[in-house]
Amino acid sequence: MRLLLMSDTHLPRRAKRLPDPLLAELPRADVVFHAGDWVDTATLDLLEHRSRRLVAVYGNNDGPELRARLPEVAYAELGGLRFGVVHETGPARGREARCAARFPELDVLVFGHSHIPWDTVAPGGLRLLNPGSPTDRRRQPHHTYLTAAVADGALTDVTLHRIT
Repeated sequence: MRLLLMSDTHLPRRAKRLPDPLLAELPRADVVFHAGDWVDTATLDLLEHRSRRLVAVYGNNDGPELRARLPEVAYAELGGLRFGVVHETGPARGREARCAARFPELDVLVFGHSHIPWDTVAPGGLRLLNPGSPTDRRRQPHHTYLTAAVADGALTDVTLHRIT
């Protein structure tokens, strides 16, 4: 099962559209994750239409229309792994322990907000993934997103993609 992970698209404020390399991944993905800060409903409509399955949440920059359509936290069981998606996880310091305490039932937590790619494992085994942003790199050298796979009950092939 192939996964596509993104967050913090901030359209159309930070870019006019999703980048072509990211759009090219959509038909290859069995499940698409978006960890919030869409800003516009058109991007949600596009991903709902083009994704086989979308697991998504709203972020702090998302208004009432997006909050009416998306939860603050979303969950999915995929190939025997328990995934969660949330926008904000607080400061980087102490993130692993804080998230492990908040989401003890999960195997993988996808989050956004910082625009900084992140891949760590908390004590107890919770994998934390932040795909960065494909449209608003902030202080990062590149726009980014993640792909991964679920095979035999394990998360594999986690790859950070840089858009130049």
